[in-house]
Amino acid sequence: MRFVNAYYNPEQYMKPQYLLILTFTLPFLISNSISHEYYVSVTEVEYAEEQQALQIISQIFIDDFETLLRKRYDESITLATEDELEMVDTYMSRYVSDKLKIVINGEDVNFKFIGKEYRDDIAYCYLEIENVSNIKYIEVTNQILFDAFSDQQNIVRLKLQGKNKSFLLVPGNDSCVLKFN
Repeated sequence: MRFVNAYYNPEQYMKPQYLLILTFTLPFLISNSISHEYYVSVTEVEYAEEQQALQIISQIFIDDFETLLRKRYDESITLATEDELEMVDTYMSRYVSDKLKIVINGEDVNFKFIGKEYRDDIAYCYLEIENVSNIKYIEVTNQILFDAFSDQQNIVRLKLQGKNKSFLLVPGNDSCVLKFN
């Protein structure tokens, strides 16, 4: 003989579970439709001793970079698409050269824009400074995207001569120095 509870209603017990699931998944669903809330770039500067060159990789969120390039150069720019304008590399090179400055032993040095690639939601800009030797100190000024986002932060990682140092640069404090003995 089976016991049947005439007062049991499974739907009344399922509602709290659905509410709980909705409460925890809704923020994730909404967050995917809104752009990220942090404005951060990462620039790595590493010394390649064999090539006597500084190799630099700047990582910038694609949507932030696209917003800036549209404001500054051309409203029709769309990054990371098959129909990307040929001028994008020129615009990127010009902008990064304007906002990223490197001083070695008291002398301003220029870098060469090697190219870029897109992975996930990040634009990787590859730069190089050739014929570098005998570094006594290096100063990096990074103002990338400061002119587009007031809360932009730029992380600079320096890997030179056995030293590995990271700096957080913000508007008003946009330079860092690494000295060697």
